[in-house]
Amino acid sequence: MPRKKKTRELAVVGWREWVRLDLLGVQAIKAKVDTGARTSSLHAFRVKTFEKDGAPHVRFQVHPEQRKTKPTVECEWPVHEFRKVRSSSGHEALRPVILTEIVVAGQAFEIELTLANRDQMGFRMLLGREALRDRFVVDSGRSYVGGPRNK
Repeated sequence: MPRKKKTRELAVVGWREWVRLDLLGVQAIKAKVDTGARTSSLHAFRVKTFEKDGAPHVRFQVHPEQRKTKPTVECEWPVHEFRKVRSSSGHEALRPVILTEIVVAGQAFEIELTLANRDQMGFRMLLGREALRDRFVVDSGRSYVGGPRNK
């Protein structure tokens, strides 16, 4: 019988979790854990790209609370790249991608985030499988396993 390779125990997250994007000034945002999405996505509006010191940057605003237009968090961040992303409805769009730190269930790590207007969606953020890989397993029957909202 082949010997099993030892693997570290992965943390558990539910189908939705509270997360933080401290570097962007977002202290709490409810994220839908979406293993069907490769990349994570953040609700952003008034997205404007520009050059700063010869490199692409993006200025945008975030409404971190679902179904609310306040508070508004204003952000400015370097663009990692522009990527074609296909939405769940099949529409393809070129979106800016940023790299920033996220805190999920007490773990802080770098994440790629596409910026998209998610006003019509139930969640202001999607946490995709690339962010979950080698860090978490998903218990689809549970919510907020990582703890309550940080206030």
